[in-house]
Amino acid sequence: MGAILQSLGRTVLAGFVILALIVLFATGGKVNHAGLAIYLHVISGVMWIGLLWYFNFVQIPSMPKIPDDQKPAISKVIAPTALFWFRWAALATVVTGLLVAAVSGYLVSALTFQPFTPIGLGMWLALVMAFNVWFIIWPNQKKALGIVTVEAAEKAKAARMAMLTSRLNTMLSIPMLLCMVVPRWGGF
Repeated sequence: MGAILQSLGRTVLAGFVILALIVLFATGGKVNHAGLAIYLHVISGVMWIGLLWYFNFVQIPSMPKIPDDQKPAISKVIAPTALFWFRWAALATVVTGLLVAAVSGYLVSALTFQPFTPIGLGMWLALVMAFNVWFIIWPNQKKALGIVTVEAAEKAKAARMAMLTSRLNTMLSIPMLLCMVVPRWGGF
């Protein structure tokens, strides 16, 4: 067990092996494709929103408390890795969410609000948030973290823009999550 848990790759692989065994046992080997799409959507969404909340509830508030000589550990190692997973989890969440909507038969109606549905609103909120991740937060974080070289004033401006957009996404994540789960409760 120690060999599995000492490696993230082996840990994740073991998790998927356990998942496969549960699915095989519970379904007799008959996989529900819509259910699989929902599961992949939830996994990606947990990664995406978990990292969003990590940045906003842990990393950003903690940065002023970290001594300057220790900040490079965050800006050069932790933040770039977290932002990598953050970006790709956002994309995976959108792709799997669109897949769920397509296989469930409500993709077009949800995106066109015909009729208005909480899931449609949730999808649009998530699309705005994913846009923010890829086209506002990430380009500005590259400047703020020194991945792209810019003047100090532009670096500070980029850091502020990335932080404010991340806060906007945190704000939008609260109603978005409700809109995504409320249809399973029978609507509102």
